Amino acid sequence: MRLLIISDTHIPRRARGLPAEVGAEVERADAVVHAGDWVDLASLEDLQARARRLVAVYGNNDGPELRARLPEFARATLEGVRLAVVHETGQAKGRERRCAERFGDADALVFGHSHIPWDTTAPNGLRLLNPGSPTDRRRQPHHTYMTATAADGRLSDVRLHRIGLD
Repeated sequence: MRLLIISDTHIPRRARGLPAEVGAEVERADAVVHAGDWVDLASLEDLQARARRLVAVYGNNDGPELRARLPEFARATLEGVRLAVVHETGQAKGRERRCAERFGDADALVFGHSHIPWDTTAPNGLRLLNPGSPTDRRRQPHHTYMTATAADGRLSDVRLHRIGLD
């Protein structure tokens, strides 16, 4: 199962829509995971219409309309991979320990908020993934997103993509 992992799209504040490269990945993906900060209800509805499957949460910049439609935390099992999704995980220091305690029954946790790509593994084996942002790079050198493969209970081929460079 091919996954597209995105977060912090901030549409239309930071971009009019998803970059074409990310739109093409939506078409290829079996599931799209979005870790919040959509900002605009229309962007959620567009992705819901285009994605085969959407696993998503709201973020701190998402208003009442999005919060009414999305959970703060989401969980899904994708080809045996137990996935958790949340927007915020707090400061970087101690993140692995905190997340392992909070999401210890998951194989992978997708999160956003910082716009800083992150790929680490907690001591208990929980994989923590932040795809950065495809539309608002903030202090990062590139706009980014991730792809991965879920199969036989394992997450593999996790790749960070830099828009326009990969």
